[in-house]
Amino acid sequence: MNNYKKQPFIPAIQKTSTLVWLSILALLCFIITINYKVIEKSNSYDQKIIAANLMNDAMQILKNQRMEKGVFVDIENDPNETGLVGSPFSLITTDEGDLDSKLTTLDPNFSAVIVDLMVQINLKSNDTVAVLMTGSMPGANLAVLSACQAMGITPVIISSLGASQWGANHTDFTWLDMEYTLVDNGLYISKSIAASIGGRNDMGRLLSPAGRKIITDNISSYGIPLIKNKKLAENISTRLNIFSSYLPIENYKAVINVGGGVASLGTSFNSKLLPPGIVNRSDLMNISRPGGIEGVFSKFINSGVHGLHILNIKPLTEQFKIPFAPIPIPEIGDGSLYKKEHYSLLVASICMLIVSGSVLIVGVKSKKNIKQHLIQHEPDSLL
Repeated sequence: MNNYKKQPFIPAIQKTSTLVWLSILALLCFIITINYKVIEKSNSYDQKIIAANLMNDAMQILKNQRMEKGVFVDIENDPNETGLVGSPFSLITTDEGDLDSKLTTLDPNFSAVIVDLMVQINLKSNDTVAVLMTGSMPGANLAVLSACQAMGITPVIISSLGASQWGANHTDFTWLDMEYTLVDNGLYISKSIAASIGGRNDMGRLLSPAGRKIITDNISSYGIPLIKNKKLAENISTRLNIFSSYLPIENYKAVINVGGGVASLGTSFNSKLLPPGIVNRSDLMNISRPGGIEGVFSKFINSGVHGLHILNIKPLTEQFKIPFAPIPIPEIGDGSLYKKEHYSLLVASICMLIVSGSVLIVGVKSKKNIKQHLIQHEPDSLL
């Protein structure tokens, strides 16, 4: 009797035990692959950490100064207790403001966003940039100063002191007060070299005479030039002349605008349509309108200088995947802005080779067994 009927021939690749072991191996390799992740730090990780820590220190210094003067934190509107959220109304309040945007910029990690943008336009140590600031978003101002300091970039700063709601609109704690406090404490090197009232037409048209006087007196107390002409266009020209006295316009490596200052943005385009972040000449052309006054920001960009526009904060948070108006403030160094976690391509490749190699080996072995079986097998005679 032929043994074929007693014990049928089964190739290795069809054996249950072989399939079970191949399945176990594949499952094991899958588990290893999904659990072995690589953390890839941002190329500018160190600069981002330095900038965020600088901004955190700056915020603490300013908060301490406020507390020493007996100013209480408005916990309802300043839930993270930064002490840097302004009031809804004051004598130097120029416009409405978005509280959530102000809270977002008071996250020290926002300075890492500025570093990332600076890296994208290839700013390097010892570069000089023109910076346009207002009192509306002190957090964003601090973020820019911290990023410049961390990257070794020299900012030439001109500010307007009028502030929208929730900004640096306390009459005894303007943006200049904040800026000079931090310079006096040795945290920053650079400070504003000139300032204007700001607000409507850059001359505080909607402020009371008392509000305008508070701002002009504040600027005078720091001994810097007051930009105050009869027309907006003249205030814009004065700014350009001041910037040019330091460096020819086309030699600046970038122009950075923080806030919605009319002298900075002008009226030659709809500023609400200007995208936040990196701005190119084509971005301005797409939203331009005839008959307007060209602001400092667009004059720089039209001269071939890179532009960074820090306003309209929510789209920026979406772009860089940071929380909008976070409560509490996230830890410095957390999130994809600093580092990204992904599966290891090397480990996945090795596991794939192991699994596919095992299947190949079993297949080749089975083919040999089948061939050998066909040679040795003698079927029973039908007669």
